[in-house]
Amino acid sequence: MHLAYVMTQDRGATDRLLSALAEHLQAQGASIAGIVQTNTECHDDALCDMDVRVLPKGETIRISQSLGPQARGCRLDPAALEHAVAQVTNSLHATPLPEVLIVNKFGKHEADGRGMRPVIGEAMALGIPVVSGVNKMNVEAFKEFSDGLAVAVEPSVEALIKWLTTAQQPEV
Repeated sequence: MHLAYVMTQDRGATDRLLSALAEHLQAQGASIAGIVQTNTECHDDALCDMDVRVLPKGETIRISQSLGPQARGCRLDPAALEHAVAQVTNSLHATPLPEVLIVNKFGKHEADGRGMRPVIGEAMALGIPVVSGVNKMNVEAFKEFSDGLAVAVEPSVEALIKWLTTAQQPEV
């Protein structure tokens, strides 16, 4: 099992890091699957619109929804996320298999057993290394999901490339 995760402190830093990783891998000709997230600041500076881009060249899907100015609940649009999940699931069976699955975040939806969680399991069953972002609110759920086998990697493209190179080595 090859599962790595990264955590960053600054808002949006994990999204930028995983997007940079995807761009680097694609520039090197790697076959990748997954989703990366971009956030667009909204007029009120407190919230942002969340979009995911399905890798390698899929559509961009808005996964946030507007709940109104007084709303305090989760703004994730579960149907939109599941639409992205379906596209990523299909890409796992491409020929050749992807060399890595990149998951923007193991969030509350994944902690509850939905979202990208089944895709992560399927990728690992296929022998595809997985890199996921995790935030501090969901790190314990992620560790429980991974049965403690996930590896924390320094949040840099270089460290992730080094981990991925090791993960892709044939086991002897």
